[in-house]
Amino acid sequence: MKVFFINPPFKAEYGKFSRENRSPALTRSGTLYYPLWLIYAASVVQKDGFDVEFLDAPATPLNEKKSLEIIKQHGDGTKLFVIETSTPSLFSDIKFLEEVKKMYPKAFFVMVGTHPSALPEETLGFSEAIDAIARREYDYIVRDIARAIRDNKNVYDVKGITYRLNSEIKSNPDMEYIEDIDEIPFASKFIKEYLNYKDYFFAASSYPEIQIFTGRGCMAHCNFCVYPQTLHGHKYRLRSPENVVEEFEYIAKTFPDVKEIVIEDDTFTAKKQRVLDICKLLIDKGLNKRLSWLCNARVNLDLETMQMMKKAGCRLIIPGIESGNEQILKNIKKGSNLKLIREYMKNAKKAGLLVHACYMVGNEGETKETMEQTLKLALELNADTAQFYPLLPFPGTEAYFWAKNNGYITGKYDEYCKEDGTINCVLNLPGLSSEEMVAFCDNARKKYYLRPSYILHRLWLGLKNPEDLKRSLKAFGKIKQFLFK
Repeated sequence: MKVFFINPPFKAEYGKFSRENRSPALTRSGTLYYPLWLIYAASVVQKDGFDVEFLDAPATPLNEKKSLEIIKQHGDGTKLFVIETSTPSLFSDIKFLEEVKKMYPKAFFVMVGTHPSALPEETLGFSEAIDAIARREYDYIVRDIARAIRDNKNVYDVKGITYRLNSEIKSNPDMEYIEDIDEIPFASKFIKEYLNYKDYFFAASSYPEIQIFTGRGCMAHCNFCVYPQTLHGHKYRLRSPENVVEEFEYIAKTFPDVKEIVIEDDTFTAKKQRVLDICKLLIDKGLNKRLSWLCNARVNLDLETMQMMKKAGCRLIIPGIESGNEQILKNIKKGSNLKLIREYMKNAKKAGLLVHACYMVGNEGETKETMEQTLKLALELNADTAQFYPLLPFPGTEAYFWAKNNGYITGKYDEYCKEDGTINCVLNLPGLSSEEMVAFCDNARKKYYLRPSYILHRLWLGLKNPEDLKRSLKAFGKIKQFLFK
C-alpha cells in the first residue's frame, strides 16, 4: 500500500514558499525550510513497511499543473494522501487537495499542520474532500491511519483525528505525545532518498545545509510561538546524545559537500548536561572539524556551555530577543529580561559565537516609543545579523486569542501573506497601525544593515572566512531590494 505525502504548491510564480517556517511565507532572505514535520511522518510510515511517495512542490518550485502531473505519474496504488497546510496558504491548499481528490476519489485524504491542528472542525468544514484532520504531533496518527486502511479496520477509531461521519464532525481523543524520540528515523536519511538538499537555503547558515530536530516540544511559554501551542506541547522530549551524534556522522559521510547542520529545536539548549554530552561526543569523534552547526538558544544560556558548544563546532546561536521593553517581555511570557539579554550577548562574544537576533513588534503594550526602545537595544547589542518583523498571531496561540478578542485582527487567513507571498502585517493596535509597524521594521532593517561599521564588520568576517562571505552575499542579494526601496 502506498502513502503519498504532499507539501502543496503555493505562489510558485513568485518563488519558494516556506510553509514550515514558524511564520510561513516567501522570505525576503530566500530562506526555504525543509518540510521536516512531513518528512518525519513519512519516515515513520516508511519504517512501518508502507510504500511512500513525497512531493515538496515549493522546493523547485512547482506550480499546480506540474504538481498534479507528478502526482499522476507516481500516484498509482495510493490509498492515503497526507497534505500539509498553513494559515496563509489554507484555501489554496484545500483547493489543491480537491483537485487531487478528483484524481483519486477512493483514497483517504488527511490534512496536517499547525493551522488545522489549531482549528480542526473549522478546517474540516471548508471542504467535504477532506476526510480527516490529524491534530498535534501527527507521525503516529498517520501511521495508524495507514495501518487501518491496509488491514480493513475502522479508520475512525484512530486517536488524534477530527473527521466527518454522517454529516457530523467528530473528534477522537488526542494521540499521546511521542516519548521515545530515538524511534523516529533520521530526517537526513529521508532527505537523501527523496529530496535535493541543494534546493533548500537558510539565510543564517552556510550553504548547503541539512536541518534536523533533536527534540520536540518547548519548556517555554512564549504566547506567540506556534509549534508548542499547536503541535508539540511544552514538554521537551529529547533524542539521546548518541542518537543525535549518529545523525551528524551519517550526514558527514553521506553529504560530502554539506557544510552545516541547522538544529531546529525551539530551544536546543534547554537541558545543559545533554548539550554538554552532545558536544563532547562531537569533539571525541572529530565531527567538530567536519561540520559546523547552529541552533535556537534562549538567553539563559551560560558562558561555560557556549564555550563548549563553540569547541564542538557550533558557529551561531539564535535567540528570540523580541523587545527592548521589560513590560512587553513580561506580557508575552518570554521569561527573559534586559539584564539577561545583555549578559547573553556579552558571553556569546566571549565564546566566539555569532548571534542572529530576532526582534518583533506589535505585542501587547507596543507603542511607537517601545518600538524605538527595541531598535535602540538592537543597535546596542550589535548582533552579527538581525531580523525585524511584526507579530503574526497564528490560530492556536495565546497571541491570536488576545488579538482576535480585542478586535486587532480581521481573522482572514489569506491576509497573512501579501499577493507575492511575503509576510503581511495583519495587526492594527490602538495608536499603532499595521502600516506603521511595517514601516518601522523596514526602517530598522535599513538602519541596522546599512551602518558603515556593520558593513566593515561583515567584510572583515568574510576575509577571515570565505564561506561566511559567500553566505552573506547570497542573503544580501535577496534582501537588497527591501533595503534600498
